[in-house]
Amino acid sequence: MKPAILLLAAAVAIRLVVAAFVPLVPDEAYYWEWSRHLAAGYFDHPPAIAWLVRAGTLIAGATRLGVRLGPILAGFVGGCAAVALAHRLGGARSAWRMAVLLAVVPLAGVGLILATPDAPLLASAALILWAIDHALPGSAPVATANASPSAALAAPGRRAGIGWWLAAGVALGLGASSKYTVVLIPAAVLVACATSPVLRAELRRPGPYVACAVAALVFLPVARWNAHHDWVSFRFQLHHGLGAATGSVLVRELTLIGGQAGLVSPVLFVFAIGAVVHALARRHQPRQFVLAVVAGFGWAFFVVSAARRPVEPNWPALAVLPALVLLATWVPTARRGRWERIGVAIGGAMVLAAYMLALLPVPLLPLRADPIARAYGWDDLATAVATDRTADSTGRAMLPLGARVWLAADRYQDAAELAFNMPDHPLVFSLNLAGRPNQYDLWPTARDSLRLGDALTAILDDVPDPPPPVARLSPHFSRIERGQLVELHRDGHVVARRRLWHFFGLTAPL
Repeated sequence: MKPAILLLAAAVAIRLVVAAFVPLVPDEAYYWEWSRHLAAGYFDHPPAIAWLVRAGTLIAGATRLGVRLGPILAGFVGGCAAVALAHRLGGARSAWRMAVLLAVVPLAGVGLILATPDAPLLASAALILWAIDHALPGSAPVATANASPSAALAAPGRRAGIGWWLAAGVALGLGASSKYTVVLIPAAVLVACATSPVLRAELRRPGPYVACAVAALVFLPVARWNAHHDWVSFRFQLHHGLGAATGSVLVRELTLIGGQAGLVSPVLFVFAIGAVVHALARRHQPRQFVLAVVAGFGWAFFVVSAARRPVEPNWPALAVLPALVLLATWVPTARRGRWERIGVAIGGAMVLAAYMLALLPVPLLPLRADPIARAYGWDDLATAVATDRTADSTGRAMLPLGARVWLAADRYQDAAELAFNMPDHPLVFSLNLAGRPNQYDLWPTARDSLRLGDALTAILDDVPDPPPPVARLSPHFSRIERGQLVELHRDGHVVARRRLWHFFGLTAPL
């Protein structure tokens, strides 16, 4: 298994290099802001990503690499667990194939660079499945697994399974502290145990219930945080994923399939589905069957979800992981082996193209189709705001003694990017007058902080007429000035435009 781990380490080293040079996308900056306000929960997600970002910035500072360091290392831990699981099921060759897959599928090669909740989620999911594999009947590694599943159930070593169920419970609790969709794994394991004659006896044993109890204890701080915040995170995610139906069902389903093919690469996605179907048909192999049910259950859940609302490509990542393990352990025929090599080449090319797209000085796609374009230009905005804040021409020298100049944006993405890219990482409010509620609503707001006489510089969309936030704010200030226009560039190409607006002399509380 050592060559497989070395390949994973090499892939992680490349991701760290890319991470150090590519600017943060807005959501990453938003999670960095969370890391400056550590808590047991947040409006949008559980807290694991914030804690990982905080750990990375303690090591590498508030830099691009610092923000991404913790999530990338979490991805490496998850990769090692997935490789170890493939090794248990199929030996050294399967471990190597799993490492290759994790190096070339865009889900890992690109997705695990970004500081998002998917990194700790996938790491936890891999650890859950690895621990459950130890706890299940017939769980000896492939090299020594000579006994039948029924014999394994009666083996003295089965008593040690409770320890692995405990480990699975800890990993499940950490997964639930990363992203709530991890609950699909225990639900799928329940389905697998209920439908497999070999596994059904597990439901009469304490192990699965001990795992759930341990997971609940690990998750308890997140639940308590939600209870003290009107269950805001739970409600947001339920509405986000299961709200009212919108748009065309056919378009949403095709988009879901296309997104999955893009995350895995088209050829490998087809073979991953084939590996899941192959394992589902063999319930006498309980360990592979559990992985197949987890993958199938996860995909089925999001297919049903897409019937009501659009599904982001990364949401079914929990299904992709066990499917890749099954693909790595599915012994290929000569013909399928050739096609799999083609799939690996296509996946590697997709990952390489993504790196080139992010790093090359000239955009390779039109800006509207460039997924990384929204990461660029924020340093231009930060420089403009920092320069403007030191100027007297805007009238700041006329502020009353003791008055402060505050910064704000209307979107949480703009506020987070501005705070991250300015040298002193100042406090930047998100007004949220035209956007959805978010974590900034739970922190001290501009309404809570501004005092009479204070000034506010707001970064707003550049539109022909004054944007709605100007009309909302103007009655509260004695004077308003339309500030400079700032163009956000990527290598000479305009990505977006923002306008600075200055509000002087707060006369009435917001």
